[in-house]
Amino acid sequence: MKRLNLLVVFAILGYMVVYSQEINTLTPQEKKDGWKLLFNGKNLKGWEMFNGGKITGWHVEDGILYNSGKGSDHGGDIMTKKQFKDFELYLEWRIDPKSNSGVFYRVEKGVTDRIYESGPEYQLLDDKGWPTKLHDSQYTGSFYAVYPAQGAEVKPIDEWNVTRIVVKGNHVEHYLNGKKVVECDMWSDDWVKRKNESKWKNAEHYAKASKGHIGLQDHGGLTRFRNIKIRKL
Repeated sequence: MKRLNLLVVFAILGYMVVYSQEINTLTPQEKKDGWKLLFNGKNLKGWEMFNGGKITGWHVEDGILYNSGKGSDHGGDIMTKKQFKDFELYLEWRIDPKSNSGVFYRVEKGVTDRIYESGPEYQLLDDKGWPTKLHDSQYTGSFYAVYPAQGAEVKPIDEWNVTRIVVKGNHVEHYLNGKKVVECDMWSDDWVKRKNESKWKNAEHYAKASKGHIGLQDHGGLTRFRNIKIRKL
């Protein structure tokens, strides 16, 4: 019995070691496939505030990236220093009750004061606990305010969700927890119609760029991020 208990303990410890090594790291196969970490799990190297300045409100703890938890809107959004054109982005996130955030891509620097008036947004939200009525395109996984997520299933509030965003040319795909929830072609007739019927109707620079930065939003409440990685397509 003692031997069995020791084996169980060793197995648990082994699992914990492997798990801790996997956070914010790349496997040999991922490296071979061209994946690069955007977040090293230690600091915000490679990131900057949207439109410049010292990063405030964000911090790293135990390998997890936290936004302020207060919701500073466009004043607290961050983005990668590097730009990306065609890519596959992977990240894991967990959101607090009644919180709201987002992931942006192909963000342009210096064209507007608000990150959401530049790059498209993959919406992150406490879908089940949000206190007010929402439009279909405001739920998690949506191409925010343009295309609603179809069949999206957000995990319980204390569990990590997995997001993938695939962008190649004008073609965009959003995935949530392994399921494709959005597929569209930016600048197509359908996209232009939807955009012009949305809140972006008069946003001059919205989703115009074919290359840009990856952004994370500090919009309302607390959101955590980890395992942020990207590969060029």
